Amino acid sequence: MAVGTRLRKNLDIPLIVVAYLLAITGVIMIYSVTYRDPSAAFHKKQIIGICLGTVGLTAAAMLDYHLYLRIARQIYGVNLALLVLVLKFAHTVNGAGRWIRVAGFPFQPSESAKLFVILTLGAFLLNRRDTIREAKTLLLSLGYVLIPALLILKQPDLGTALVLLAIWLGMVFMAGASLRHLAGLVLICMLIFVGLWQSGKVIKGYQKDRIKTLISPEADTSKSGWHVKQARMAIGSGGMWGRGLLHGAAAQGHWVPEKESDFIFTDIGEELGFAGALILTTLYIVLLARGYLLIVAADEDLYGKLIASGIVTMLAFHVIVNIGMNVGVLPVAGIPLPLISAGGSNILMTLVCIGLLQSVSIHRHQLMF
Repeated sequence: MAVGTRLRKNLDIPLIVVAYLLAITGVIMIYSVTYRDPSAAFHKKQIIGICLGTVGLTAAAMLDYHLYLRIARQIYGVNLALLVLVLKFAHTVNGAGRWIRVAGFPFQPSESAKLFVILTLGAFLLNRRDTIREAKTLLLSLGYVLIPALLILKQPDLGTALVLLAIWLGMVFMAGASLRHLAGLVLICMLIFVGLWQSGKVIKGYQKDRIKTLISPEADTSKSGWHVKQARMAIGSGGMWGRGLLHGAAAQGHWVPEKESDFIFTDIGEELGFAGALILTTLYIVLLARGYLLIVAADEDLYGKLIASGIVTMLAFHVIVNIGMNVGVLPVAGIPLPLISAGGSNILMTLVCIGLLQSVSIHRHQLMF
C-alpha cells in the first residue's frame, strides 16, 4: 500500500484535532495570565514550541516506528548522555538544574527522556516477551528505567522521575507482567520510600512539606500549603462560568505561583469557571480514549502496543497529577498539564509523542526485518 494511501486511511484525525484544540487553549490561557508582563512573552515561546512540535509530530508520524528497534541501544545511550550532560552544564532556575542550551534555545532533556524511555523500554520488553512473567525480567526492566530516573532525580526533579516509573508500570502491565510480582514490587517501593523519608538524604525537606500539605495545609512551613489554599480559592471563585479571560484576580494578583505552568488549571477554573474546566477535562478524556483505541488496534503488534501504552500512561499521569495538585487532592509535584502549560520542551515532546501515536496508527501492519 502506498504511503499516501496508508496515511489517508489510518491517520487518526480526532486525535490531531483534540491535541491542537488543547494546544490553542494553552496559548490563550498563557496569554491571559501573563499579558501584564509582556517582557516574559510566554505565549510567544509557546507558539514557537507548537511550531517546532508540529514539525516533530509530522516527522514522527511519517517514520515507521519499527525502525527504532534497530537503534534502541543507541537511543538509550543518548538519553543517558544528555541526562549526565545536564548535571554538568545545566542552567539553574529556582535551584534546579534541568536546562541546557541547544542552538541558543533552552532544552530540558528530562522531557525527551520520557520519549526515549518509551521507545527503548518497548524494545527491551519486546525482546523478552517470552519471560516477562518471570521476576528476573521484571526486575531487569525496572533497573533499565531506574538509571535515567535516578539521573533526573539528581537534578532534582522528583515529578519527572515519577513519570518514568509510571510509564514503566503501564508498559510492563500491557506486556503481560505478573500482577503478583507487580504488587510485590509496589510494596517494596513503598518500604524504600519510607526509608528514604526517614533518612532525609534523597527526599528534600520541601518535598516532604508538599506531601504534608495534603493532611494539613496550614501547618506547611514551605508556603506550598498556602499556595494550595490560594489555588482552591481561585478555582472556587470562578463559579460556573468564570470571571472571564484577562480577569483572573488570583493570577493577576500573583496569588498563585507558576500560574502559566504548573498551576494553569487553577487559572482555567477561575477565568473559565466549572464549565471551562469540564470542557478541558472532556478533551483530555477524548485524547486518552483515542490513545487507548490505538492500544487495542495494535494488539497484534506488541512493539506498537507498548509504545502507545507508554504514551497514554504518561499523558494520563500528567493530567491526573496536575489537576489533582491544583485542586488539592495530590501533592504539588511540579508536573505540567500536557499541551496547556507553558514550556517549550514539554509542548515539543508532547506533540512528538502524538506523532508517534499516529505512526502506530499508520504503520502498525508493517513488519520490519
